[in-house]
This record gives sequence, C-alpha cells and structure tokens, in this order.
Amino acid sequence: MRIVSWNINGIRAVIKKGFLAWLEREAPDLVCLQEVKAAEDQVPKPAMEAIADLGYSLYWHPAERKGYSGVATLCKTSALFVSKGVPFERGEGRVLVTEHGDFTLYNIYFPNGRQREDGPDPERLAFKLDFYASLLELLEEERAEGKKLLISGDWNTAHTEIDLARPKENVGTTGFLPEEREALQAYFDRGFVDTFRHFHPAQRYQGLDPCERDYTWWSYRAGARERNIGWRIDYHIVSDELLPLVVASESKPEVMGSDHCPIEIELDL
Repeated sequence: MRIVSWNINGIRAVIKKGFLAWLEREAPDLVCLQEVKAAEDQVPKPAMEAIADLGYSLYWHPAERKGYSGVATLCKTSALFVSKGVPFERGEGRVLVTEHGDFTLYNIYFPNGRQREDGPDPERLAFKLDFYASLLELLEEERAEGKKLLISGDWNTAHTEIDLARPKENVGTTGFLPEEREALQAYFDRGFVDTFRHFHPAQRYQGLDPCERDYTWWSYRAGARERNIGWRIDYHIVSDELLPLVVASESKPEVMGSDHCPIEIELDL
C-alpha cells in the first residue's frame, strides 16, 4: 500500500498546477492533503468528479474560517470509519482520522508558531505546543486499545540540525525552536518512529553540503527551492507496532505545485 502526504497550499491552486494529472499518474492508495484552504463546495465540480472517476473516496475536513487550513484524505478503498476534528484544534480543520483495518491513519496539519518581526507569536506558539501534547496523549490512548498508528502530515517542525539547510540562522525561528523540537522528540521518546529517518539515517549525510540533503518545504523567496535551501517538516510517523510493516519512506522534491513536496510511505500488508 502506497500512502502519500502533501501540504498542497490550496486545493484550487494546486489543481491548476497539474494535481489531477499527478494523481492519475501516481495513483497512490491513500493521499493525505493538508492546507486545502477550501470547503468541498468551493472546489470546481469537474475536479471533484475527476477525483471520483479515478476511484477515490474523498473525506474532507475544512476549517471553520474560509480559505484557511483544512485537511482531506483520498482513499482507493473506502475507510472503515472516519472521524473529523478534535477538541484541541480550535475549529481549524487540522485532524482527520480514517480506519483501514490493519492500521489507523491520522492526517494532520499541525499549527505553525507564526513568526513575527519581533519573534514567534507567543499565543500561536502556546497553541502549537498544546496541540502536540494533547495529540500525543490521544495517540497513546489509541495504542492502549491495540491500534497500529500512522500519523502523516505537515508537522511544522524540523527535528534536528540535519533537517534544515540553515540551522544556525534559524535558532530563534518558529519551526526550529528548542521547545518545538522537544515537543516532537516526546513522540520518539514514547516509541513513535520517523520513518524517513529510519530508512535514511543521519550518517548517510556526513560530509555532504546542506544543499544536498532531503527537505520537504522551501520558502518562495530568493530561489530557495532551486538551491535546495529547505526544511524537512513533513513526516510519516508510525507507532513502533506498525514499523515492521513499513518497507519504504521517501520524499518527492521533483514534484512541483506547492511550496511543499509530497512524501510517500509504503506498507507491506
């Protein structure tokens, strides 16, 4: 089973940039989209029909605020159960859960700490850290019930210095703050696994220029993507119970259409 996660930075925008052709060509079994920035009735009807014609069931969870946030999951085989939203997301359309028999999939768009001219926004940073902690407790409850978990999406945090091209310059920038990295590390301390790093350990990058490393997001400014000055902030993270079924985890920087690239995981079920 091939599962793709992609922050598309607007479903209507990415449709104009070849999303449907990509979907037809790649045909993943599951697609987790973040930052769709639209309700279903705001997406052109021909595009929605094209997605259905490709064999996908579509589950949608927009934010209450129009044109903001939102997640959607496309499934070749209909989900056994769907849950939309959690109390701690503040109506921002960030969490969509689908059950698939062998595992439970969380499609999540994690909050951004929001960088201001004078530093991170304290209120949004507090929201982000609370979101991380509340989600972890929820996931632990799911694991206690015997569920194997896959959490896919835009986590909005680079875990270590190897996960961004300019770590020293971004020590005080949201997305790489010590408290954000600690919030992500808490998942790994509880037995969750970063699947990309599992297959691509840090040692393989020793001696390489930072611009030769793997990233998933690039600023639109100053040709950052062309020079590969990016951040790895999108992850497929699994509970350790699911890890034996994971056979590959990759990023796809060659796929354009958003400031993020798709990331893909393959499960042997």
